[in-house]
Amino acid sequence: MVGTQTSSQTAISPDEAAARPNDSVVVEIYDQIYQLRGVDPAYIEHLAAVVDDKMRAVSAHGATVDSLRVAVLAALNLADELVALRARYQALSASLEAGRQAAAQNAVRSRAGSLMGMLDAVLEERKVG
Repeated sequence: MVGTQTSSQTAISPDEAAARPNDSVVVEIYDQIYQLRGVDPAYIEHLAAVVDDKMRAVSAHGATVDSLRVAVLAALNLADELVALRARYQALSASLEAGRQAAAQNAVRSRAGSLMGMLDAVLEERKVG
């Protein structure tokens, strides 16, 4: 989970940087500076870069300059990607599970056939002997 604090400054002073908590990172998203906190600052920077890239792509394809509108459109694009990836993941998981079940059934059938063969051999020996 990432916590946020917004700053309207374009740069922070060395004193402000020193006063930041260790789990805090300053990022720029669509020309706005944010101070974010989380467990992994590098991951937060990566997420901020993804959001910034998506907002810039949306802005480049549209005529709007309203940053809130750009943010909402970027969020919709990211949500669309997330939903599509979840659907793909579920389909792959179902396919993998079906493959595992088929393999397990084949293993049981093979083992049962082997045991039947062994039982038939023992019974045949008792008839002969």
